[in-house]
Amino acid sequence: MSFYYKWLDGPFYEKKNRIDGKVVIVTGSNTGIGKEIALEMAKRGAHVHMACRNLERCEEARLDIIKQSGNSNVFNRQLDLASLQSVRDFAAKFNQEVDRLDILINNAGIMAPPRMLSADGYELQFAVNHLGHFLLTNLLLDKLKASAPSRIVVLSSMAHTWGRIQKDDINSEKKYSAFSAYGQSKLANILFTRKLAKMLKSSNAKVDINCLHPGVVQTEISRNNSIMKVGAALFSKLFLRSPKGGAQTAIYLALDPDLEGISGGYYDNMALAPLKKDAKDDEMADWLWRKSEKMVALKGDKAEENDEEN
Repeated sequence: MSFYYKWLDGPFYEKKNRIDGKVVIVTGSNTGIGKEIALEMAKRGAHVHMACRNLERCEEARLDIIKQSGNSNVFNRQLDLASLQSVRDFAAKFNQEVDRLDILINNAGIMAPPRMLSADGYELQFAVNHLGHFLLTNLLLDKLKASAPSRIVVLSSMAHTWGRIQKDDINSEKKYSAFSAYGQSKLANILFTRKLAKMLKSSNAKVDINCLHPGVVQTEISRNNSIMKVGAALFSKLFLRSPKGGAQTAIYLALDPDLEGISGGYYDNMALAPLKKDAKDDEMADWLWRKSEKMVALKGDKAEENDEEN
């Protein structure tokens, strides 16, 4: 049985390279994959900033990570990706207080809830999984560039294969399917990764960005879907990867020295994975970037009800 679980978890990142003194942000790191990533970063000597919505749960996880790693440079920071103001507050405070950022890991996510809206009125999965991380990354980009060579890791999913970017209904107002909206947000993660990789390359910034599928993992991401919660309770230990196993590709993309200068890829089981046509659509990536800028008011403008680019 132990062989089966080892196979189920997939390959592990075995290199022993350390990152002493490097600064890492991991979103959604109080539980699941995020906590395992933060723990591994701490074990390797990083200064880890745990960016979490729930400060109480984050503090419990932080103390556990310190105990397991022996590294006291682990910090509890509040970040609610469903609130653009929270994202701005987090970034402003971090940029003011911390002099470098070596690795940003956009891990936090939500999966398949009933239709809900973010604090800013956007469909919650698109808001948390894409827009919040889109804004966060852009607000921290100067810090990443100044700390180069640096890295950005984005957790996407194989669920992008059932997603479509709904240009005429990006907010799922006309029609809502929990899983289609999740797929859209995960496809957005990949298009964002590929677009930003090209932008960084053209500006000669030594910041690499890659995204990944972590596997089907025993986490709390589906806690808002009652059917999936029941399924996970019944079958997770037999058929789902452990959070530690699910963290391995993200750890690989964050740490492997051989990946320096490699950017814009989508990985599964620590290897480049194929993408469907929609995930390689450069025109859609350009449109999504412009639309996202407006939705988060990155340049001070806001999305209009009838966007002329639709």
